[in-house]
Amino acid sequence: MTRLSRRALLLAGTSLVLLPSVGPLAAEVFSHDTVIEKARVLSQETYAQRPAVPQDWQDLSYDMYRQIWFRSADALWSGTDKPFNVDFFHPGLYFPRPVRINTVDNGAANPFAFNYGLFDHTDNVPDLTQDETLGYSGFRLRSELTQPGIKQEFCVFQGASYFRAIGIGQIYGLSARGLALKTADPEGEEFPDFVEFWLETPEPRAREIVVHALLDSPSVTGAYRFTISPGENCVMEVKATLFPRISLHHVGIGALTSMFMFDETNRARFEDFRTAVHDTDGLMVLNGAGETLWRPLANPRKLQISSFLDSNPRGFGLMQRARKLSDFGDLEALYHLRPGLWVEPRGDWGKGAVTLVEIPTKKEVYDNIVAYWRPSEPYEAGEQIDLDYRLTWGGEVPVPTGHAEVLNTRLGRAESGDYIVTVDFAPHPAFDEGPENLDLQLNAYRAEVKGGILQRNPETGGLRLGFRFDPGQSEEVEMRAQLRKNGQRASEVWLYRWTA
Repeated sequence: MTRLSRRALLLAGTSLVLLPSVGPLAAEVFSHDTVIEKARVLSQETYAQRPAVPQDWQDLSYDMYRQIWFRSADALWSGTDKPFNVDFFHPGLYFPRPVRINTVDNGAANPFAFNYGLFDHTDNVPDLTQDETLGYSGFRLRSELTQPGIKQEFCVFQGASYFRAIGIGQIYGLSARGLALKTADPEGEEFPDFVEFWLETPEPRAREIVVHALLDSPSVTGAYRFTISPGENCVMEVKATLFPRISLHHVGIGALTSMFMFDETNRARFEDFRTAVHDTDGLMVLNGAGETLWRPLANPRKLQISSFLDSNPRGFGLMQRARKLSDFGDLEALYHLRPGLWVEPRGDWGKGAVTLVEIPTKKEVYDNIVAYWRPSEPYEAGEQIDLDYRLTWGGEVPVPTGHAEVLNTRLGRAESGDYIVTVDFAPHPAFDEGPENLDLQLNAYRAEVKGGILQRNPETGGLRLGFRFDPGQSEEVEMRAQLRKNGQRASEVWLYRWTA
């Protein structure tokens, strides 16, 4: 991560080549520096919200909005030798302010104008106003993944700075964001928007597609470059350049948004036929000290925020470790096929904290989990902040840690009033000589811990830790457990926050 002062930025700017003014439908010379320059100039202007589409588009009902769909046969690059196709989403309902979209070919950018003729609709959809405020609300990327000649979708950009992706055989679940600002702050969160995109035309045998995005918000502007490679995992190389308009004291880098309603820790609160309901079930952190942390997610009764202080983290992500249909019992939502998302920083991210925000929810339609890297020092107005990281959407963390994973956490209550906790660890070579050769580190803050027994789990082949705790009058208890052998880490660090 690099940061430039306003003075250094202005000095550097004297060497930039400014692009000539062009008409609204003319091509312009383009590179990613074009987007960076647009973001820099925009940051020096007063923020202005872009126009909304006509009111009749905004007034579409949910059902009516879904009765308008893009014809994939007319997708961008359809019928060509290009390995990717792009479908577009119409505006309206939740997406009242369209984005500008451009295509880039041989270093020249051309606007891709809105065309309602590319959409079909049912007879229930009324005639809608057609004027210059119309535009697309986002787009979907498709490519050949499992069948020759069949292009399947693997990535979507739509709404604020949100985007989603999947690996082969998965279905959409959690989302990522270009930037999070003031998440869960008392004065309210700010949601930056991707306001313009540039789609680079791929070569015939390309295995990746490059998308550029311009971000705008009352507090900051930014230029993003996504190099997206679909496959077993969908991998995105992200380069971002931010220009704060004001001092940013609460920034979320590599922000992830997910849903967690219940699992074996809190299922008693929900009268539901399913065993669990969640897009992801834990926050994993590989910190700068080489420790692997696993924090099971919670659906608290009150908003809670957890910060995991670190310096130069090696990675973090919201992961889904429940991978069997029977883990959920849901034949429609197929939560076991939802991807996890791993954030891998490039370069020096300095000091800060992986931050986890858990918001109470009673319905699975609401995302209530947010995780991101929060730098310890604010980004000051006039600085240029350059960020570089990789996003991997898939079933497994792409970085081997050498530590036994936490497979599951269960929580119940004994007749005595104590709480019973079991933690299952995956098989690991350090376990081969038996649990009696392991050191158990188990402690709790604001509670008395009782027992601490390790047993073989014949179903998983790993070990199960079981213990009890008595919170007494405490409203909140923090617990930590790890298995070690010969002084070396054998398992992830299990962390859990119990709340009354």
